[in-house]
Amino acid sequence: MKPKELIKLLEKAGFIFIRQSGSHAIYKKSDGTMVVVPIHNRDIPSGTLHGIMKDAGLK
Repeated sequence: MKPKELIKLLEKAGFIFIRQSGSHAIYKKSDGTMVVVPIHNRDIPSGTLHGIMKDAGLK
């Protein structure tokens, strides 16, 4: 999955963009849940993707 696709899923789940530091974007939900999304021109590795989804409560 590309980072842009993951960001769309996070935004649909209620996450908002907070800031970007280098190649990592930080998103936060109103309940305080935060996730870091690596912004690269390639697919996010499956283990990293599963970790982000789990932290976001999407899986």
